[in-house]
Amino acid sequence: MSRLRVRHVTGYHYGGKVTQSYNEARMLPGSSDGQFVLASNLEISPMSSSHGYVDYWGTRVNSFEILTPHEELSLTATSLVEVRRDRHGTPGLPWEELAPAAQASVDTVEQLQQTALTDPPDEVRAIARATAADLDPCAAALAVCREIHERVTYMAGVTGVQSTAHESWEHGRGVCQDIAHIAIGALRSIGVPARYVSGYLHPDPAFPVGSTVKGESHAWVEWFCGSWHGFDPTNMLEIGERHVEVGRGRDYSDVAPLRGIYAGPNGSRLFVEVEITREA
Repeated sequence: MSRLRVRHVTGYHYGGKVTQSYNEARMLPGSSDGQFVLASNLEISPMSSSHGYVDYWGTRVNSFEILTPHEELSLTATSLVEVRRDRHGTPGLPWEELAPAAQASVDTVEQLQQTALTDPPDEVRAIARATAADLDPCAAALAVCREIHERVTYMAGVTGVQSTAHESWEHGRGVCQDIAHIAIGALRSIGVPARYVSGYLHPDPAFPVGSTVKGESHAWVEWFCGSWHGFDPTNMLEIGERHVEVGRGRDYSDVAPLRGIYAGPNGSRLFVEVEITREA
């Protein structure tokens, strides 16, 4: 068990005065299997009332509008989360049972369809088929994620938030978002439901209590092979006590931390800062 405090600051510096903006934030984790939220808070500047709800995919959302002139929008999300991962999953299904089971639930059937961000190139489809040969669905999904890890190098600055699995694969480089998209596309291509997970990862494998470290938003995958299993293909890690989940969806576009529209001058600059402290 671990107890993690996450402070996530993000927002926009605009190129002049903005007269109004309408936004959605997905920055606060929710309680679920494996984690329990002890406290969470979202501060918005300029001050604004917000409406909180849980979206279709089960992610906490704060929607808000600012109708006074402003040159900067800043959000600070602070959360204290107790993480306890159970590594004993239910037995996996064979291929002949996975297909009908995946079609029987909205949670799984909607994670079989490719999106514009996850649709993989033919080469990735072929690699997934070859990797999965002679393996059961659970073992195949893990093997495919490991294969993607080996073939895509983590490197910031090569791709952007709108980069597709095709583009990231062509570069052979990308960030956690890109690696997750490629892995999800590969899994869906062999009939394994897979979904995108956003959250945070404490970056220090030593995981000391009491020290505050710089972190960043992170992404990993979950697949269904009788039950849902999580894996971090960027770092070749089981999802454990260093991971804090914020949201799930079909791809990044379902769980973007901050999105919105505004009326004002063209041009804005995003800023992000994440700090993570293990408190227990």
